[in-house]
Amino acid sequence: MHAHAHHNGHHDHHGHGHGHGHSHGHGGHSHAPADFGRAFLIGIVLNTVFVLIEAGAGLIYGSMALIADAGHNLSDVLALALAWIAAIAAKRPPQGRFTYGYKSSTILAALANALLLAVAIGAILFETVHRMMNPVEPQGTAMMVVAGIGIAINAFTAMLFVRGQKDINIRGAYLHMMADALVSVGVVVAGLAILLTGFAWIDAAVTFVILAVIAWGTWGLARDSVAMGLLAAPAGIDLAAVRQHLASFDGVAAVHDLHVWPMSTTEVALTAHLVMPGRPASDRFLRDVAASLETTFGVHHATLQIESGDDPCGDPCGAPC
Repeated sequence: MHAHAHHNGHHDHHGHGHGHGHSHGHGGHSHAPADFGRAFLIGIVLNTVFVLIEAGAGLIYGSMALIADAGHNLSDVLALALAWIAAIAAKRPPQGRFTYGYKSSTILAALANALLLAVAIGAILFETVHRMMNPVEPQGTAMMVVAGIGIAINAFTAMLFVRGQKDINIRGAYLHMMADALVSVGVVVAGLAILLTGFAWIDAAVTFVILAVIAWGTWGLARDSVAMGLLAAPAGIDLAAVRQHLASFDGVAAVHDLHVWPMSTTEVALTAHLVMPGRPASDRFLRDVAASLETTFGVHHATLQIESGDDPCGDPCGAPC
């Protein structure tokens, strides 16, 4: 990760030491959303046009699988738009009551994205069951042509986001587009099967498979974004290892009140109390700890409180004074 870190540690009269490690990415290496504006714009325009064509073709040629695929693509357009708005908001500076800025809007976008997908699944499922009761003979050739165009558009859009996998929103956009390309392959195969066999039910069967694919992706996205919303430590960070790392510094006798949480879909914050009897923590020590947390665990904002451990009422285990 190419980033410069500037740390400021200070030691005030309460015995708090704050070592902040901030990394500001250059060229999108660090905070993924930094330079994906063009990718978002191209993806949104291309997919919006395709949604209109595909949904129209589905209605004209009687293919529910095409309509389901268009629904999936529409949810992707909304997901791309949400992720883009969140990426822009995350770069706005802190102001007023929003002392963290608007970084966590990226977490809200991921949650909203999962909800949108769930709604799309429900709508398409309802329409598919309705169609099964009132069957229409789908046109295999039209399905193959339109879905073939979809494969090209989705694969191209996915490639625009292949570099930003560390951000849940960029990863969401990438996975959606890849899933869409696969779904479109399924529609092509269904069109061919209908042409060869004349079985109209193949269209509905493929629609259910498409919905299962979307549901699987939605569950993963919802689970990850809810965990972030609840300020759970990011999955890639081992809390026991962080605790051990902090305790390993010279002079640290104990570590307590350790908290690690996502500030956004790309940035991680940490606070901890370090008990250091016998030696005061220098600014340099705080900077070193903050820098090592960033290098080892990817923690961008570390705030450390130093305690001498000589106050019986300050015992973290809650012993009576």
